[in-house]
Amino acid sequence: MFVGEIIALGVAVSWTATALFAEVASKRMGSLPLNTVRMTMSLTLLLVSLWLMLGVPWPRYADGSTWLWLLLSGVVGYVIGDYCLMQGYIYIGSRFGQLFMTLSAPTAALTGRLLLGEQMQPLAIVGMVVTLSGIAMSILSKPKDGKLQTKLPPRGVFFAAMAGICQGFGLVLSKVGLQHYDAAIAAAGVATDAVPDGAVLPLPLFISVPFAATLIRATMGLVGFFLLLVIFNNDWKAKLSHAVHDRKAMWCVLGATVFGPFVGVSASLLATQYTTAGIAQTLFALTPILIIAPAALLFHQRVTLREVLGAVIGVVGVCLFFIKVS
Repeated sequence: MFVGEIIALGVAVSWTATALFAEVASKRMGSLPLNTVRMTMSLTLLLVSLWLMLGVPWPRYADGSTWLWLLLSGVVGYVIGDYCLMQGYIYIGSRFGQLFMTLSAPTAALTGRLLLGEQMQPLAIVGMVVTLSGIAMSILSKPKDGKLQTKLPPRGVFFAAMAGICQGFGLVLSKVGLQHYDAAIAAAGVATDAVPDGAVLPLPLFISVPFAATLIRATMGLVGFFLLLVIFNNDWKAKLSHAVHDRKAMWCVLGATVFGPFVGVSASLLATQYTTAGIAQTLFALTPILIIAPAALLFHQRVTLREVLGAVIGVVGVCLFFIKVS
């Protein structure tokens, strides 16, 4: 009973742990070395996972269109989005960074309407307003001289907001890529509920599809982050060497990798098997609330009632996107 809901809540906890690990690692090694190392770890885990599920460590049946859209998603969601997110963690911390990730829901709704012709729920507009109101309530201080002021560094606000927007946009691009992937599998005449030939684990093909898509996106992420690291750092070898020799930072990167793209993604897929997508997405969105207490405890941050209420309002706004009104 409530198996899906319990798993979905576990996903929110997992993503909370990811954010906390990533904040520590980003402040110790910088966003580009962190993301380069994190993408390498993610690819390793995904390659092993695909080998177990497909018998080969690469996306079976993925055609050119699948690769194109998922690589584009990797550029937007990983290279730009994750870079901005880790930069945001450096300037404003994971607690406020996760609050801005609520912007992914309205972004996905708008881009899904434009690219896929998806119908927006009647409460979507209300959800956008409520989400933005919650963010504003958390980050704005009392007006001085008639002007609103933010208590956070503007640079951090910019990076965190861009991260949320890119995650939503990247999600829609991923959905387009998955549609092409499904079409490619159908064209190959393969049943998605059958176990692939050579698979080590007796799992149906459809379970491996999101992992295969994530691998394509992560491949673009690794290439993109490595190129940025080389282009913007003449001493990139020294920075990367320093990063991998920082044991505390590396343990945090491992934690962020395992709890994020590996456990988080796997559990989110499992949750949708036992409960509705709307309920699952609503529980996933609890991260900005769940992260408040551990962030305050671990990083000795002062948390105000206004900030807590703002986070709750922001999450309520996200929940409104998944309420269907007949």
